[in-house]
This record gives sequence, structure tokens and C-alpha cells, in this order.
Amino acid sequence: MAIESVRKRHPPGSVPVIEKLKAQRSAKSTTSQPHPGGEIKHGAWKQALRMCLFAAYFNSSIMAIAITQYIGAPLYFFSKDLFYAWMAMSKQHFGVVSTTMTYWWAPVKMRISGDESVRGQFRKTEDGRLECDFPERMVLVSNHQIYTDWVYLWWTAYTSSMHGHLYIILKESIKYIPVLGTGMMFYGFVFLSRKWSTDKGRFQHRLRKLSTSHDGPMSGSKGLDPMWLLIFPEGTNLSINGRIASKKWADKNNIPDLRHALLPRSTGLSFCLQELKTTVDYMYDCTVAYEGVPVGEYGQDLFTLRGSYFQGRPPKSVNMHWRRFPIADIPTHAEDAFSDWLLARWREKDDLLQYYVENNRFPADEGVSPNKNGGLPLKGAGWIETEVRPVRWFEWAQIFVPAAALALVVNVLWKVVLLVGRMRA
Repeated sequence: MAIESVRKRHPPGSVPVIEKLKAQRSAKSTTSQPHPGGEIKHGAWKQALRMCLFAAYFNSSIMAIAITQYIGAPLYFFSKDLFYAWMAMSKQHFGVVSTTMTYWWAPVKMRISGDESVRGQFRKTEDGRLECDFPERMVLVSNHQIYTDWVYLWWTAYTSSMHGHLYIILKESIKYIPVLGTGMMFYGFVFLSRKWSTDKGRFQHRLRKLSTSHDGPMSGSKGLDPMWLLIFPEGTNLSINGRIASKKWADKNNIPDLRHALLPRSTGLSFCLQELKTTVDYMYDCTVAYEGVPVGEYGQDLFTLRGSYFQGRPPKSVNMHWRRFPIADIPTHAEDAFSDWLLARWREKDDLLQYYVENNRFPADEGVSPNKNGGLPLKGAGWIETEVRPVRWFEWAQIFVPAAALALVVNVLWKVVLLVGRMRA
């Protein structure tokens, strides 16, 4: 059995490590631990003020983006190139919203590292920002710790100037949320019902649309549309229910469960790679960890929206470790072989998370290798510490430009109508 081979190649953690984790869980249950984000920094009145300001900014931004999308919708019947460019611009606007709302309400230190496979693709600018030289087209997978994972991954796209080309696979019910769901459909996000017999056809249709090409603004430099396709193979974020389901699946298949992540599902990712392997060269893998989450607890219970954005208790740091894999080297030809391969990578990810638990940081590449394209040698960036923040402080204002322009046009037209009416009178 394919899974059995993975079980043999990747045994569970050593007994001392398991006993250490059990001891930490036992200590957690008998002693009161401080919140990993620190004490509450804002009282009730200040929390209420922060909540009102946050709601005003977020809701007005969402409405401005929705208006921008509605303005651009008729372009679909005039020029597909302009339509997709316009929607990519509106998606950039949301990337700016998520970046600025985190910078203003829940500032956090980002610690970025990677292995040799991403050597030379990170750098820190003179003003302290992260810049990534990731490709225009890739499949991006990550473990799913908390609901905010997508915020930090979208910020990573922002550091690569790819925040207008991120595509996320979501459960179908989300598209029925008023305004937000419609906006996500304009963004070209992929909605699945989690019933493969229903999803396969529509999934294939969406993936093939992601391998098309358009000219003009926001188009790619290599003949195909830019695309970062984000998938969380675990299917849900890490929680008590997810942990129970993962353990049941592990027991059913007689394999060890993971310690810090959920066992991944292979069907959707395998299908993506098969459909995209002729147009995408690499799959990038991100391992995310939040500082201070005690072993046996879950980040989603500690870093809530209220705690992070209103009480002033965001994570002290969000840590990312990056790897990449050539899709040509991934065994997508057989489901069992791919399932084995993905499970092996997730056990490596679990080991990375264990390394983080013990060292409070991920390993980092600091080596040097020749540049295959010529030029200076490639150097590992080590650990980069930065923060989620926009490149320019006034960037948030661009979100409202299309809506403001529409308001001006409507105002002028209304005045013209009134003037004509008076002249006729």
C-alpha cells in the first residue's frame, strides 16, 4: 500500500520529543500561562473607537472596490483584455487594504527564511521592507494555522508586486456573502463544494482559464497571465475539530498523525498540478508559525479578530519558511505516488514546526551558490525581519480613486441635467 511505504520512510517523532510535548501539555493544564500577545493594551472605550475606525475603513474600502468592479464590468463585452486588467487592479486594491489594516491596527514582526531552493529570491530593502523575486506563475501551498494566514500570504504577493494576481480556492458558501462574495467572483477565485463529483468539471474549467493569455495592462511578460494559485491542502485551519479529524484519518490508515499540522488531502492539489504542469514550473511551499502559541493549543483561539485588531494583542511575530519544488519532479502521474509524496513533504513541514517549537525560529539558508543565469553568486538571505506595511504611506488613497471619479462624473452630469431643465423652463 502506498501509504504504508510513507509510514515506514517517515516514522513518528522520537519518544523523548513526544514525552516533552506531553509534559508541556500537562504543564499548560495545571498552570496559567500569559497570553502570547501580551496584556490587553486598550481599554473598553479605546477598543470601541478602534473597532469603529476599523469598520469605517474596511467597509468603505470594500464598497469602493465593489464600485470599481461594477464600473469595469461592462468592459467584459468590449475588451476581455481591459476587463481582466481592471479586475486585477481592483484585486491589488484589496491587497493594499489587507496590508494597511494590519499595519495600522495589528502591527506584527515578520520573520522570513527559506532553504536552498529559494536562494537569491529574498532581499531586504534599505528602508527595511521585504522584496521577493518569485515567479509570475506558481502554485502556492501552505499549512493553515489561523484565518489570518491568507492576509500574510497576500502580503507576500504584495512584496512581489503580484497582489493583483492571487487566486484562492474557497468553499462554495463564501460566494453567497453579499458584496464580498460577488467581489471574489469578479476576482476569479475558485469555489468548491468539497464534493469531487460536482467540483471536478468546474475546477477544470477554472484552471484552464488560468492558463490563458491577455494583452495590455497587467498582462504577463511570458505570454501567459500572471497567477499565484493558493491552496491549503489541509482543507481547514488547525483547530480541535481539525485535529480530531486528522487523528481519525491517521488511525484508519494506520499511519502516525502529525504533531503541529493536519494531514493533507491530495486530490485537489494533484488535479491542479496535472492541469497546470505545462504552464507552471514550480510549486512553492510556505510553512507558517505564530510566536507564542503553546503546544497543544490553537492559534485561532488566541489570536482572534478582537484580540489582534482591537485589544492590541496580535502575534509578536509571524514566521514563514519557504521552499520550492519543480513540478516536473513531482509524481503527478499516479494518485498513490502523489499522495505519498505530499504526505512526505507534510512530515517535513511538521519537523520544521517542531524545530520552531524548540528554537523559536525556523532554519535559514545562508549559503552561496553560482548563478546559473550569470551575474553575481546567489546568497541565502538568512533570517529577514521586517513588518507588514505598504511601500508608500498614501497608497490606501488609490482604493477610492475610481469611486471618487465616478462621483464627480455623476455630479457633473446631474448639474448638466438641472441646467438644461432650467433653460427649457
